[in-house]
Amino acid sequence: MSDAGSGRKKTPGNAPRIGVYPGTFDPITRGHLDIIRRAAAVVDKLVVGVAKNAGKDPLFTVDERVALVDAELADLRAEGQDVEVRPFGNLLIHFARDVGARVLVRGLRAVSDFEYEFQMATMNARLDSGIETVFLTASERQQFIASRLVKEIARLGGDVSGFVSPRVAEKLKERFAENGEG
Repeated sequence: MSDAGSGRKKTPGNAPRIGVYPGTFDPITRGHLDIIRRAAAVVDKLVVGVAKNAGKDPLFTVDERVALVDAELADLRAEGQDVEVRPFGNLLIHFARDVGARVLVRGLRAVSDFEYEFQMATMNARLDSGIETVFLTASERQQFIASRLVKEIARLGGDVSGFVSPRVAEKLKERFAENGEG
C-alpha cells in the first residue's frame, strides 16, 4: 500500500513504519546525524535508541547522551520528521518490539564494520524474523568519524568542530575540563 500524501509505503493496516537506530552516541557525531537524517526519510517514525551500555565506559551518562541527541534532532523535527529519542538497557530486539519497530537501522562506515554488523543482523533475525535490519552506508564526508576518535581528539585539546555540532563540542570541552583533561 502507498500513502498518497508522502509517497511512502505503509505497513499492513496503515500502521506507521517505525524504525530504530540504536547506538551509544557517546557523543553523537555528524556521522550519526547523517544516518539519522537519511533513515528518517525512509520510515514514518524513527526512534533513536540510546544504549545504556556501561560496558563501554561512556564519557557521558545515559541521561546526558539522551539530552544531547534530543537537542541535535530539533532541526529534523522542525522539518516535519517524526523522530524521538529513548534510552534502553535491554536486548535491542526487545526494545524494537517495545516501540513497535519493524526496522533496525545500522550505519556502516567502512568494510571493517560489515562483519560485526552482519553477525548482529543475523542474530537479530534469528531472535525475531519480523524485524528487518537495513544498512545505510555513511556519506563520503562522514565515513571516518567515530565517537571514540572524537573523544580522543577532544581529550587532547584538538579541534572537533568538523566532527560534531558546536553544542556537542562545548559539552566535550566542559567534560574534559571537569576531569582535568583537554
